[in-house]
Amino acid sequence: MEPSDDKLLLETSRFRVVERLQASPAGTARRQVVLHPGAVVIVPMVDDGHVCLIRNERVAVGRTLLELPAGTLEPDEPPASTARRELQEETGYAAARWRELPGFFMSPGILNERMYVFVAQDLTAGATAREAGENIVNEVVAWDDALAMIDRGEIEDAKSIATLLMWDRRRRAAE
Repeated sequence: MEPSDDKLLLETSRFRVVERLQASPAGTARRQVVLHPGAVVIVPMVDDGHVCLIRNERVAVGRTLLELPAGTLEPDEPPASTARRELQEETGYAAARWRELPGFFMSPGILNERMYVFVAQDLTAGATAREAGENIVNEVVAWDDALAMIDRGEIEDAKSIATLLMWDRRRRAAE
């Protein structure tokens, strides 16, 4: 729920920036906050030993990053529906089994975006439906190679690092 005294600074198609007052024992401060509808990140397990990552051109950092598929929630869209849609759009895969993991906040100092986490299994390949401006290439890698890519700094995307490590911990605990 948003405070009624928010001052709108910027509104875009995907997020808003507001100024919000924060009271503390030392006084009241003005904080600029990015309000975001939330997003999903998906671990597409091609089989028990392989994951589908994507090479995704990111304008904000001026580079192509290796990451997990992800996407922003549409208004009134449940996160599980967003995950199904984004998996198909970005990778072409559809999943027969889905598992939701605990979510997290991306950068709570300035951003209210909540990331919902899903693991997709029993995948069936199909056609992608990438949006205009999406320059994405699928890259299926061995699970241990994906973890090594984190260690070597080849995966730099925070949501992908956190999600891959979370799923790896659960996989190892189940063994």
